[in-house]
Amino acid sequence: MRTSRAVPLLVLATSIPRLAALVHERVSILVDNVDKGDTFAQTYLATGTYGFIPGHPSAYTQPLYGWFLIPLYWIFGRSWETVGIAQICVSVCTVLVVWQIGRRWLSPAAGLLAGLGVALHPYLIWHDVHMNREILDQLLAAALVYLTLHAAERFGWKRAAMLGAVLGLAILGNVRLAALPFLVGAYLLWRSGVSRRAFLSCAALLAAAGIVVSPWLVRNRADVGCWTITTDARALWKANNLGTYPTLEHGGWIDNVPIPKSFPPDPQEIYVHWQKTGIVLPYSECAQMTGYEHKVTAFWIHHPGAKAKLVPLDLQWLWQPSVVETAASPGAGGWIGTLRSTAEPVYIIPLYVLAAVGLFFVPRALSALAVLLLAYQSLVAMIFVGSTRYRVPWDFLLDLLAAAALVALVPRVRARLR
Repeated sequence: MRTSRAVPLLVLATSIPRLAALVHERVSILVDNVDKGDTFAQTYLATGTYGFIPGHPSAYTQPLYGWFLIPLYWIFGRSWETVGIAQICVSVCTVLVVWQIGRRWLSPAAGLLAGLGVALHPYLIWHDVHMNREILDQLLAAALVYLTLHAAERFGWKRAAMLGAVLGLAILGNVRLAALPFLVGAYLLWRSGVSRRAFLSCAALLAAAGIVVSPWLVRNRADVGCWTITTDARALWKANNLGTYPTLEHGGWIDNVPIPKSFPPDPQEIYVHWQKTGIVLPYSECAQMTGYEHKVTAFWIHHPGAKAKLVPLDLQWLWQPSVVETAASPGAGGWIGTLRSTAEPVYIIPLYVLAAVGLFFVPRALSALAVLLLAYQSLVAMIFVGSTRYRVPWDFLLDLLAAAALVALVPRVRARLR
């Protein structure tokens, strides 16, 4: 299919089902499971403070999504139409980047199939219209794969710097990707061979990522008190303590892990208290972050058996075909939850099978990069916690592999049938 026809097809396939989901879910967009970035954006526009409470700067969330919302709210106002349409536009961009990856490094047919796979992913149709930071993770993940393959063709400092900038943005959107620049740099060294030019290009990649991230680090050191991307180490502790496994096993999410009464209130709880009373309780985000990091380290050292018991569950929740449903999931117990638990496996099980086959039909550069990135996501899930929402930003890699398998196998099946 020509580009003049492929682009409109992909745009329509992406936008039409998401617009239908947006209209249906319009009441809940700004109410249920609202990202902390939404609160930060509102506070910033009202008072100039990026945080929960005016005059109290915070780093209690990854910053990128909040800064994505700020210009939208400033120009168009805060509404379900603003959030939903903007996120659908991001989804369209993601699909077009995936199409370009397949078109350039596989074939036009594989690119179109991969793009349609992302556009019609059942979970994404619902997830993309709700307020969630993973919408930016998807676009940046597709962009960094495109730029990595582009840099692997001729590894120079210009291509490396562009890739490093995208990696920096990805880290600001999801701190779990903090080690990814080093992993991608090692991949490019493997592809290009060890040379002075390659090492200089790797240095440019890391420098560009650092330049993008460093202003936020400096801001947090000056306004919050510590060098960090986010102070929300409590989330890491929730995924790594003796109460985590029983909570997850009984259908809860890490937010349902019991918090000892001796623990200080976190910034979000202080914000709720301030809303009710107008009083800001004394707290230190940096001190809390350090304390929770020490608790996690102690859990790993003193309870290795409990951590080892968590790892298989983390991986299962990341890769299971059905959507991870907990008591706190939006629509849990209703028809939306039932639809997610039935439609997603129908889509994802064939995708897994075809993606495994597709590893043998794609160029080695793409197959190695896909395996490397998916393995990294599995490792991160073992450290934090696994969930469908953390996997889907990278499912486009499976779509590319599956598309390559279909393009290779369908003609062979037709020939045998004849």
